[in-house]
Amino acid sequence: MAPTLLLDLDGTLIDSAPDLVAALNRLVAPRGMALFDRAEIIPMIGDGARVLLNRAFAARNASFTDAEFDAYLADYTANSAVETRPFPGVVDTLKRFAAAGWSLSVCTNKPVAPTLSVLAALDLAPFFAAIGGGDSFPTRKPDPAHLLNTLALAGGSPDAAIMVGDHSNDVKAAIGAGITCIFAGWGYGAPAMAEGSAAVAQQFSDLPGLAERLLAKRA
Repeated sequence: MAPTLLLDLDGTLIDSAPDLVAALNRLVAPRGMALFDRAEIIPMIGDGARVLLNRAFAARNASFTDAEFDAYLADYTANSAVETRPFPGVVDTLKRFAAAGWSLSVCTNKPVAPTLSVLAALDLAPFFAAIGGGDSFPTRKPDPAHLLNTLALAGGSPDAAIMVGDHSNDVKAAIGAGITCIFAGWGYGAPAMAEGSAAVAQQFSDLPGLAERLLAKRA
C-alpha cells in the first residue's frame, strides 16, 4: 500500500488569508462595520467558514444571518484565488512526493466548494486523490473521524499515513486517529499548537525527508 500524505489547506498548503479577509470586508462594509486586516483574521482561521464569521462578527459585537453567510461563502468561492497562493516550495514538493509513490489528499475544515475552487484555480487539484472538506462528513477536525474518512477515500491506512497541518485541530485529530503528525511551522498557528506533533517542519520543502523518517521509525 502506498503511503498517504494528508494535508491541511489554509495556512498549510496555501496562504489564503488575503482572499478570506477581502471577502469578509466586502460583506461587512455595506453595514458600516470596521474592516478587518490580516493580523486580526489569522487567529480566527482553522475551524471552517461559519466559525470564522462567528469570531469576526463577535469581534465587532455584531451577528450575521444565514443569508449573509451564504452570500459570503458564494463570494469567497468565486474569488478564492485572487491573491491566494501556494506557500513557497509547495508545487515542487508535491511533485517529489508523487514521484516517490505517495498518495496525496487534502483534509480541511473549509467547505468543499471553495476548497475545490481554489485548488483548481491554483492548478493543485491534479495532485490529490481525495478531498475531505468541512462539510464532507458528519464531523470535522479535531474529530479524528474527519481524517479517517478522508484517508479511507484515498485508500490509505493510519499506520502508513502522515498528517501535516498548522493548527491544534490537525494535531488533535491526528493523535486521535493514530496518524503521525507534522506541524507546519510556516503556517498560521501559534507555535504552542504544535504540542503533541511528532515533528515541526519550518518550510514546506522539509516535508519529504521528515515524512520518510517518521514513517520508517513507525514501521
